[in-house]
Amino acid sequence: MMLTKKYQVSDFQDEIIIQLIKDVSNLLEEKGYDSVKQLVGYLISGDPGYITSYKGARNLITKYERDKVLGVLVKQILK
Repeated sequence: MMLTKKYQVSDFQDEIIIQLIKDVSNLLEEKGYDSVKQLVGYLISGDPGYITSYKGARNLITKYERDKVLGVLVKQILK
């Protein structure tokens, strides 16, 4: 017997945001930046200048509101 699993759209969105953060982090490090410091600077200040425009990293991170990104990060910590 096969069971059906229900998924919430927010579950998929959270996974997309997690991958987005990883992708932006990798691009920051590729450019020689400390990705943690740069991401924290952006998330605290809202200034996208903390994120390089290299390979579209700035466009990626600004696709989602900062409070949504922070919410996903907190959920990951509390799991």
